[in-house]
Amino acid sequence: MYLCISYNQEPNISMAKVGYIFKAAHYDSLDPDKAWMEQYGCVQVIEEETGHEKLRPQWKQLITSLDRGDELVLAKFSNALRGSRELAAFIEFCRIKVIRIISIHDKIDSRGELFPETKVADVLEMFGSLPEECAALRKASSHVIHLKQNITQPAKEKNVSKSEREKTIVAMYNNGHSIDDIWRVSGFSSRSSVFRILNKYGVSLNRGKFSGPLGKRKQKNIDSNEQH
Repeated sequence: MYLCISYNQEPNISMAKVGYIFKAAHYDSLDPDKAWMEQYGCVQVIEEETGHEKLRPQWKQLITSLDRGDELVLAKFSNALRGSRELAAFIEFCRIKVIRIISIHDKIDSRGELFPETKVADVLEMFGSLPEECAALRKASSHVIHLKQNITQPAKEKNVSKSEREKTIVAMYNNGHSIDDIWRVSGFSSRSSVFRILNKYGVSLNRGKFSGPLGKRKQKNIDSNEQH
């Protein structure tokens, strides 16, 4: 059926078929929707990234590039548009330029050929649910962007300053970590460097086979005296 668009009676001359998909968060129909568009004959399927949710530069470029008689295939109206006002402006734009609109999941074809089972009630339901669906999509996409911007990778070892590494070693020991555990994450090539840092900060070794203040090679001197 027709999407409430009254086109002037002109020959059905299709100039170009183009698909558009906004890769929203939790959008799991990308591959089948893209395959549908390609099978239908779209010369290009534009995939807009989540990070461009607000500006949607590719969508704007697509709209300005459409020519009279083109066909635009959408995954879903709420996937491409951001509300009822934008939908109304979009439909008017397509009416003036005689652009055929196809929405896969809404099962709407403005030429009324692909989805003959779609009724007026279905179109009205799409209009009514659009604001809620758009708000949910925008919220999910904003959450993904927020996570990407605020959760960063931990600093690599080479970027950690000397004082920060030393303080980390002391804190780990005071919090109960073993010398071996501290050594593994310290980046030092030997355990002696860990002992050197602990001694530098006056940390008393109080567990395992090491206890008391750390002296330079004191353990070896004691072993040597015992042999005599």
